[in-house]
Amino acid sequence: MTDFSYQLYSSRNFPTLADTLAMLAAAGYKGVEGYGALYADDAKVAELTAGLAAHHLRMPTAHFGLDMLENEPEKVLGIAKALGIETIYCPFLPPDQRPTDGAGWLAFGARLQAASEPYRAAGLGFGWHNHDFEFVPAADGVIPLEAIFEGGPDLEWEADIAWIIRGGADPMEWIQTHGRRITAVHVKDIAPEGENADEDGWADVGAGTVDWKAIMTALENRQVKAFVMEHDNPKDHARFAARSIANAKEF
Repeated sequence: MTDFSYQLYSSRNFPTLADTLAMLAAAGYKGVEGYGALYADDAKVAELTAGLAAHHLRMPTAHFGLDMLENEPEKVLGIAKALGIETIYCPFLPPDQRPTDGAGWLAFGARLQAASEPYRAAGLGFGWHNHDFEFVPAADGVIPLEAIFEGGPDLEWEADIAWIIRGGADPMEWIQTHGRRITAVHVKDIAPEGENADEDGWADVGAGTVDWKAIMTALENRQVKAFVMEHDNPKDHARFAARSIANAKEF
């Protein structure tokens, strides 16, 4: 049976961290995934380290912003060591920084490849986490994620399946073509059209339109190390966490 992790960004609007970690452990999660605000300073790192230990949770994967990854590698490595992080994913590129053509996205992939070097040298995995914009053709018709992977031949991929779909692409095709890169998956669901507007159109896993049984079957026998539950804007994070893991155990 798959052990599911949980992206703590899903609970950012529901303090406290200690309460969130207790809730997740009680719901049956074995791991969590971190994001930048949780390790913004030494005190937060210490709080997170203690909380993980208290609730017997691991943090095998984590998100770090590109600026920190490029400019503060020693700090990132220290945080990774303290928290037991094994694989780092760069999660986002703001709209005003996004290239407009294939050459630009190729160069961005090369930039990620260069940024990965100190982390890979330290024995950590390093990859990219997608949203929807990477599947929207650039002005010259190039698919950004294809160019990113071409420019970054050693990049791993944390595949956010629901964002692939929202980007207008077929996740099954991407799994088939680039599955060798996938080392983590964001397990997220999309509400039926017109529903859950107050949750940005997302749904609890197993309660939406994504065919997760088929997705999980397609991911069998690949090198996926983490299946990470995420909801970008839940009204009730405890509901989302408990309902999603219960449904996902049936996949």
